[in-house]
Amino acid sequence: MSLVKLTIKGISYSQTQNGAYALILNEVDGDRKLPIVIGAFEAQSIAIALEKEIKPPRPLTHDLFKNFSDRFDIVIKQVIIHKLVDGVFYSSMICERDKIEEIIDARTSDAIALALRFNAPIFTYKNILDKAGIFLKVNPETENSEHILEDVLSTSDAFGIEESNDSKNSYAKHSLSELHELLTIAVNDEDYEKAAKIRDEISKREV
Repeated sequence: MSLVKLTIKGISYSQTQNGAYALILNEVDGDRKLPIVIGAFEAQSIAIALEKEIKPPRPLTHDLFKNFSDRFDIVIKQVIIHKLVDGVFYSSMICERDKIEEIIDARTSDAIALALRFNAPIFTYKNILDKAGIFLKVNPETENSEHILEDVLSTSDAFGIEESNDSKNSYAKHSLSELHELLTIAVNDEDYEKAAKIRDEISKREV
């Protein structure tokens, strides 16, 4: 399968959907865009990496990873968004140390935040772009406004391309008893990130 190089078009925030950000990737040799709905922390980290003049007083998590990698001569060579299954993007980071390459699985938002810090190219496969890529007809005067995100979100609903780990409101549709069952399953599976999100939803209901 042929790889398609992507660049970061930008990040948009929705004024109508709290906490919803869209990371918009653009194919280098084409007009299609690949939108991914991400969380606030990842959006902030990517935005800081895009704005070279912004230097946080203390390293963010992705900055810490970069510092750690530099200390041990680990380089991220490229990031590949290699799979889209049931609305979830799967990505890999191709890393190198002592001329030995390793492939590390990563959430797409984390992989891109790190790719920016390593100046590593971002790719996806043509079949993924054919499936999830969209054409956005954007007015240049409003290109950086929330209107992009609203278009992306409405299209994303059709494709189901939210990044699953950042879907904070995905448990809102469940009843309280169902949430307690899901919490038990998540803890038994040692998926503590999911358990924390379910617990937060339960806490909101029981206030």
